[in-house]
This record gives sequence, C-alpha cells and structure tokens, in this order.
Amino acid sequence: MNPLLLASSLRVDVHGVPAIDGLSVTSTAERLLVLGAAAALFEAAAGLRPVARGELRVEGRVPIEAVRARVVAGAPLDPPMPARWTVKQYVTWSARLAGHPRGVARDLAGDAMSRMALGALVRTKLGKALTSVRRATVLAAALATGATTLLMEDPITGLPAETVPSFARVLARALADRRSILFAGRLPLESPLALAADEAVVVVGSSVAAQGAPAEIAAADRALSVRVAGDVRAFTGALTAAGGRVLDGADGVARSRVSVDLGPLATHDLLRIAEASGAVVLELRPLAYAFA
Repeated sequence: MNPLLLASSLRVDVHGVPAIDGLSVTSTAERLLVLGAAAALFEAAAGLRPVARGELRVEGRVPIEAVRARVVAGAPLDPPMPARWTVKQYVTWSARLAGHPRGVARDLAGDAMSRMALGALVRTKLGKALTSVRRATVLAAALATGATTLLMEDPITGLPAETVPSFARVLARALADRRSILFAGRLPLESPLALAADEAVVVVGSSVAAQGAPAEIAAADRALSVRVAGDVRAFTGALTAAGGRVLDGADGVARSRVSVDLGPLATHDLLRIAEASGAVVLELRPLAYAFA
C-alpha cells in the first residue's frame, strides 16, 4: 500500500517566503491527523499550491495528479462560494467538474449530502447559510467527487461550541469508508475525529515533533518540543545522562529543534542542563497541547 502521506525535505513557499522548509514525514495510516502545521502544507497536499523543493506524495502520487485521477479531493477552510447557489447546486457541480456524467453526479451528490446531514438544507442559498452548513457543503462537495481519500483543512475551527460535537460526529461517520487526512492546529482528544484517527503527526515549525497514536501523544504530558541554539549534541547528551529521554533528534544530526521526555526532571532542570552544555533554550512547547 502506498503511504497516505509522504514528504521528504519539503519546502512550500507563500508569497516567496518558506512556510514549510525541510519537512520529512511518512504515514501509512487510514485516518491521519496532521496537527500544528502551516496551512500551506494542506494547500500543497491538496494540489492547491506548488512545491518549491523536495518531494510530496499523497497516496503515492504527486498531489495534483492524485486530484485529477479522483483519488484525492480537498476540502479547504471557508473557500469563496457563489452566494446565489444552493447547497445542492454546489455539491452536484463538484461531482460534474470531477468528470462524472450527469446521472452519476446526481447520485454522488445525493449520497454526499446525506452523509453530511444536509438533506433538509439542499435548497438553502449559500449566501444565507450558517457557517456550519457552508462547511458541511464543502465537505460534501469533496465526497461527491468520488475520491477515495479526503484532505480537510480544520473544518471545526471557529464553529459555535454547541455545534462542534454534532458536526464532528457527522463528519466522522461520513468518512468511515474513506482514507482521510485532517489538518488542524489542535484537536481535542475526545473529538470523534480524534477518536477515529489511526495516527497523528504533530508538526512544530518544519519539524515532526511527535508521531504516533493520538492517545499516546496526548498522555505524554512530560514531553516537550524544544528549540535550542548552541551545542545541541552536548545538551541532548547531558539531558539523557540526567534521566531525560530524547524522542526525536537523537540520530547524531545536530538540529535546532528536538523532542524530549523530561522523565524525573523539571523544566528548570532542562534549562540548567542547557546552560551547562553551552546551549540556549529558545522555545518550549508541550506536545500534548496539540490535543488540548
């Protein structure tokens, strides 16, 4: 099976400035969470933004090729939508533009709207629809392409708190028979979308700070992503000797960011060890924060 997501030394620019630079990650999960990454990573994976350098594959294909082959469909966050179109028009035209004949497109759109609980709202004009309805419509449009893998850009963010649980449940059920990648800043562990995920990748800057089962990352309350300047090798060696554990960045390559488990140490111990090692800690970020 091709990896669901593969990036190698990936650089993605926004307005000529690197938003992602040097990211490498591979996942073969069926339902993947990518948390903390810049929005440019979703855009590149969905074929909406070019790769400046390195390699990016979704389902083993260059993203734009995967989209054209109807293997992958993307659901961006709050794209422009024709105000006078109805929910049904938008979803049906998504299926038509994916290359399906009229009758097939109608059936795919009907199934997608049913999955996203839009049945009673199909005649709603998008210009007057609630945010949750517009987002469900974008997701239904991606489903209506018939793609086997969906990429979603944080469809929960900014929704009224009272609508989030039901929206997440509907989406999790809609994706039960699809491979998917959800890109978000953070996601509560109790969310149906997190509970349905096989794997999570936590990205900090352009580095993978953690990768594994969501519950394991969320439970690692003493795990930190640390940005360090100076003698990083001396710092990680001294931290290990003192009882800490280096989770990522212990491969002999000097890096500016490493992931560590403090073990019996306190945060002030980490700062003391850094100072004694000729290193300076520039940033500390709890990995479990991705599931706060």
